[in-house]
Amino acid sequence: MQAYWTLVKRELGAHFVSWTGYVVIAAVLLLLGSSFAHLLLALNGEATDRPVTEVFYGTMYFWLILLVASPIITMRAFALEKYSGTFETLMTTPVSDLQVVLAKFTGSILFYILIWLPLLACLFIVRHYSHDSSVLDTGTVGATYLGIVLLGAMYMSIGCFASAITRSQIIAAMVSFATGISLFLLSFVSVVFTAQTGWKAQLFTHLGLVEHMQDFARGVVDTRPVVFYLSFTVFFLFLTVKVVESRRWK
Repeated sequence: MQAYWTLVKRELGAHFVSWTGYVVIAAVLLLLGSSFAHLLLALNGEATDRPVTEVFYGTMYFWLILLVASPIITMRAFALEKYSGTFETLMTTPVSDLQVVLAKFTGSILFYILIWLPLLACLFIVRHYSHDSSVLDTGTVGATYLGIVLLGAMYMSIGCFASAITRSQIIAAMVSFATGISLFLLSFVSVVFTAQTGWKAQLFTHLGLVEHMQDFARGVVDTRPVVFYLSFTVFFLFLTVKVVESRRWK
């Protein structure tokens, strides 16, 4: 366990000693600032009974952050190690393949959570100056952040897998982005099957990331998307472990 936490700190710290980490932080702050401005304009217009988190989610900024930041955060996880020649050295240390994969995933998801923290400040600034606690309650914020973390975990696991199968960070980012945006676009396909019944309708309903996150933003936590995201995360982490283990067969 000590080795695992050492690797987690190494992975998390690597984001703060490379220029990509600060580029991601700057880009996310810019998008969150833009979303905050959009939020203020929306709240200064017509009255709304929607939670502030749902108003924020109604913009494009959430998905821009998720779809673009995730590949950049994870692209260096394994690809940079292989390119720089430190991967074999890492794998000769007294740690298992599973510990290495989980450590890199944990470091990535912790950095992902950190870049989302400024949103919390924006939401509570709105609550403070609106003098209406009903527009933003703790349960709704908690559900929103749960959705953000679950979606992030799935996308981080996809990014780790993409990084494990190549030596190029650019290719890893492209594979991760293409997979992530494909899952996102499936949400719009599910709209076609909304009025239908049968296994196709049920399948695309489970794949509707947009609808799932909208429920989280409203403060509604459904166990089905929670299980779906956790299952996808475990599946891609399993694939990543198998890719890392495959070095022994070569």
